[in-house]
Amino acid sequence: METWTPHSPMDSQLTYEDAVAFLYGRINFERTQSRGLSKRVFKLDRMQALLERLDNPQARIPAIHVAGTKGKGSTSAMLAAILEAAGYRVGLFTSPHVSTFEERFTVAGQTANAETVVKLVQTVEPHVAAMSRENPVMRPTFFEIITAIGWLHFLAAQVDIVVLEVGLGGRLDSTNVCRPIVSVITNISFDHMAILGDTLAKIAAEKAGIIKPSVPIVSGVVADEARTVIRAVARDNAARLWELDREIHCDYRLFAGIDSAGFDDADARRIHGCVNVETPLNRWDELEIGLVGRHQAINAALALGVVDTLNSTDGSRFQIPPTAPRAALRSVRWPLRIEIVRREPLVVLDAAHNEASMRALTETLAACFPGKRRVLLFGTTADKDVAAMLQIAISGFDEIVLTCYSNNPRALQLEELERLAGQLTDRRFPAASNSAAAWEYAVKRASPDILICAAGSFFFAAEMRELLMVEATSTATRLAIA
Repeated sequence: METWTPHSPMDSQLTYEDAVAFLYGRINFERTQSRGLSKRVFKLDRMQALLERLDNPQARIPAIHVAGTKGKGSTSAMLAAILEAAGYRVGLFTSPHVSTFEERFTVAGQTANAETVVKLVQTVEPHVAAMSRENPVMRPTFFEIITAIGWLHFLAAQVDIVVLEVGLGGRLDSTNVCRPIVSVITNISFDHMAILGDTLAKIAAEKAGIIKPSVPIVSGVVADEARTVIRAVARDNAARLWELDREIHCDYRLFAGIDSAGFDDADARRIHGCVNVETPLNRWDELEIGLVGRHQAINAALALGVVDTLNSTDGSRFQIPPTAPRAALRSVRWPLRIEIVRREPLVVLDAAHNEASMRALTETLAACFPGKRRVLLFGTTADKDVAAMLQIAISGFDEIVLTCYSNNPRALQLEELERLAGQLTDRRFPAASNSAAAWEYAVKRASPDILICAAGSFFFAAEMRELLMVEATSTATRLAIA
């Protein structure tokens, strides 16, 4: 394995705080309204130019490239866990992050330390500065720099393979300069329509942009309109295509739902299901999956499709024994995916942020906790189909508290959220000015049979997670002093 040595630092006194400030000082489309953007601002020439200046680290590490509207983060986490269980050193690139940006590029499940982050920024900064001076249009964005830093970190850490989650779309995403050995498209539904298109066919065309000539593709796309596009692009690229419900089949069984009387701390970590998966080359029976829900069973099936693809590829250096997926799928966890963070009251956080993921959330909670009264704390993003999410939430939750998160300027303001909710139903919704106020409202009215769920946006769920972690730390400190 080729290694990478950091360039001599420009400023040996650079601190971690300086490095973070440099990164967050770049243009960041994750904090920009989609309505103000177009495909013109997303292009690969900046990413390619930056990586060329860094001696193309992405060209020296094989990758599994994962796109999709929903499920791509969980599928990526499953694939990384399976490969690690098989004995490989794995880099995992995901976005966005929950707490710190280093979560986006992990090696063997570990984030980079502060010293490594500083060295990575010192290496990239001169090239970013040069590109910005030479042509302002070529000024790299936050996500492009983070992607480049991820590749440098993976090369320095001597990983065997990288599992790479697409940030947005696929065709013009910064990750689409990788050299995949397998590509995955998990699912396609309506999201980011201002950028990706207003039909499933247009969105599918953007996702299908990750398909490379002769590189196998595993697809969880089921809508006919989108499937037609994926099939055409795969055919044009001579890429072998395995599709869910055609070459890949799965069935899912949730372990018995847990009612309010039978729930305890152990159950909080053992709610899971069992999946059977069949591919053209193998049958996987009774695999336990730690990530709960039928949608996660589908993600597991796609991951197993990748496993069988790797095992059956002539000359592949990656061979996965049957014990690896069984151990990995049982143990893998992923933040904000039906994540239970508290027992009294029972609190679940989820990154559901569009119609499809909100439906998956409500169905899973109803199956897992049939004896619970479900309360939703709902904060969302201005460029989402808020009405579609709320329609599903109204039928899936006993009470909905409307609120607004503060950690990202894309948040839908509370007044507008109240207006949209009022157009859908005569039902009145309590409103809270921020995440902390929403939590205080819900917890004051909590009873033994209540389940509090925060969802509607990744950023809102992440903000609630941080809030609850700080509260738990403060409580533990007070108890220790007492």
